[in-house]
Amino acid sequence: MNNLYEGTITNQALNKKEPLNMKRLYLEDLPEIEKIQQHVIDSLPDKGTLQPLSTEEFLFILNERGLLVGAYAENRLIGFRALLVPEIDAEHLGYDLGLPEEDLPHVIYQEISVVLPEYRGNRLQQKLADVIMKELPNLAGHFRYVCCTVAPLNIPSLKDKFSQGMHIGALKEKYDGMLRYILVKDLQDAAPEYTGYTSGKIDDLEKQQELLADGFVGIGLQIAKGFHELQFAKPVR
Repeated sequence: MNNLYEGTITNQALNKKEPLNMKRLYLEDLPEIEKIQQHVIDSLPDKGTLQPLSTEEFLFILNERGLLVGAYAENRLIGFRALLVPEIDAEHLGYDLGLPEEDLPHVIYQEISVVLPEYRGNRLQQKLADVIMKELPNLAGHFRYVCCTVAPLNIPSLKDKFSQGMHIGALKEKYDGMLRYILVKDLQDAAPEYTGYTSGKIDDLEKQQELLADGFVGIGLQIAKGFHELQFAKPVR
């Protein structure tokens, strides 16, 4: 299978450079995909920060309803990233973001992204994002909006999404009552403009919900007095 990316990566546990390549994953890769996902879940101090995919969800993606790209170091799978073409049902993220009904078929989800602990700190999640988004035009269908969910206080995942130009459009309960940011990027609006900049403490979810209800969106992170804050602004329509 053709490589989508080639380079090198540092194994932090061994302090050693290793060859890195990325390629699309298929049904035959499922056992390895699930093994990596479980390894990453087991390594997390707070299991609630990651919403894992079930076997059925992986099969849904791998059977022409999305895309999985894997990263390999010395021919060993060390991480992957997923795109999912969602079913249009009551839980569709487009509804949470207030998108028009006619736009829902043009929404794709950025799903789970995992990297083995010994390879973190290499910006691998961002590299996987760059590669998988370049592959998006090869999927059947026309996609305008990229959506995803992130758990509050998951700083690395928020940084990853903001680096891709996504913004927080809502903060709601998803996945059987778990609070999640809902982020979106309009692929037809490469350079959105904002006004009315303000900020809120990363753990002040009540204020964040008030800002979102007032038409603000979350656009980034900043450090103030040693603590993370979310940056908010109003889109210029």
